[in-house]
Order: sequence, then C-alpha cells, then structure tokens
Amino acid sequence: MKFLGSGGCALMAGGYTRSLWGRPPAEGQGKTHLVTLSFDDGFEKSSIRTAEIYEKHHLSACINVVANAHRRGDSLPDEYHAWPVGDFRLWNKLKQRGHEIMPHGYKHANLGQMPLEEAKELVEKCIEVFRDELEGFRAGESVFNLPYNSSTPELEEWLQTRFRIIRTHGGAYNPLPREGLKRLGCISHGPGNIDEHLVRSIETFLEGPSGWFVYNTHGLDDEGWGPITATVLDKLLGRLTALGHVAVLPVIPALELFIRN
Repeated sequence: MKFLGSGGCALMAGGYTRSLWGRPPAEGQGKTHLVTLSFDDGFEKSSIRTAEIYEKHHLSACINVVANAHRRGDSLPDEYHAWPVGDFRLWNKLKQRGHEIMPHGYKHANLGQMPLEEAKELVEKCIEVFRDELEGFRAGESVFNLPYNSSTPELEEWLQTRFRIIRTHGGAYNPLPREGLKRLGCISHGPGNIDEHLVRSIETFLEGPSGWFVYNTHGLDDEGWGPITATVLDKLLGRLTALGHVAVLPVIPALELFIRN
C-alpha cells in the first residue's frame, strides 16, 4: 500500500486504498488492538492543538511534559526543543479536560547515559515538581516516560518502584494491559515528518495479532523532533475510532479498562 506519493498522503486527502481501515469487526468482537500515541516534550501550541484534535474524536490525548521546561530560559537540550513549552497552568487545564499529563523527566536529560544515582536524583526532582504543580498527581499511579527512551536495567528496576509503569526503548508491540505490567516499549521516527512511517506502522500492527501498539510522537506540523502533520493525526484518529476492534487510549486509562474487564 502506498500512503505517500508526489501528491501527498492519502490520509490527508481523506481516502485509503485498502479495506483494512473501514472493515467492520466480526460480530461480538471486543477490543483486540490498542493504540497509544505518546506525545512528548510539551510544546505549547502543539499540545493545545493535539488536545483539540483528540477531543473532536471524543478521545483523551497522552501528553508527557518536562517538569522544569517552562523555567529553562535559553538552556535547551538540543535544537529539537526550540519552541515555547506549556506550563502547569496549561497542564492542569488539559488534565481537567480529561487528557493524560505525565512526567517526561525533570529536564530533557538522557538518564540512561549517566550514573544511576544522578539519574535517580533527577527523577526525584521531577516527582517533587509534579506533586507540587499537577493537581492529583501520585507517582505510584502514573507513567514515567523516559527522555530519549533511554534507560538501563538498574534504572528501570528502580523506576518501577516509584511509578505504576514506565515507557522506554523497545519494540512498539506490547501485550494487552494486565496486572503486573510495569514496562512499555515503544518506537519513534525522525527527525523529519513521521506521517508515512506512523501510518504504515499502525497498518502493519492492525494486520497482525492482538496487542498494544505504543508510538512515541512529539509536536505537530513543524514543532519538535519527528513531528506529525495535524491534518494527518485528525484523519488517522477518525479512521481508528471507526474500527470496532480498536481502542485508542492513553496508558493509565488503558490499564484500567483492560484490567477491569
């Protein structure tokens, strides 16, 4: 299937060339395929627009923010963070509207490439900011989304004592949520636009057995590392929500829904 061509993405044009996206689930079929798009870095404009697009489809977005980013001044971890970020006034508003707001580190540091004790210290500082600034935050009920998806076995073992679940490197395919699941792998793509890669990756996932697909996204249009076009996100969510066997959920609601049922 060729999603992208000289004329642009078929998604953007509002059409697909295969029946996969529109086929109805079998009678009585439940949710067999779970999709989580995990939006990192907390760019202000992109986060607001992402929330609006998800709300259009009656969905909750999964937005992961750097605790100290709104105080960073001109100190950037790299050129892919050179856009205005939101603050906790925005994050509290989006949380009240039903979106998942989760930690993405105290600063956008590569925790997997530093001494363990230094990494732990930064995580504890992140928890402290979230506890003080985000209404209702409890680390033990939350997701820690590792910057750069970089971790070590020792760091992961410790993080799993502080958070309900962590998101880090690994394949995009995870088992459906269950009691005791403490780690999610994910994939990402960049630094350029991810439209084609994301759509193809989801198509491949939907053609396979049941599971939980986690894809690490960032900003919209021209913001951040590996951005997705806003119109493509809109079309994609519309197609996914039309499939009866697919659920599009943030991490914690996914855990709650599947474990409860």
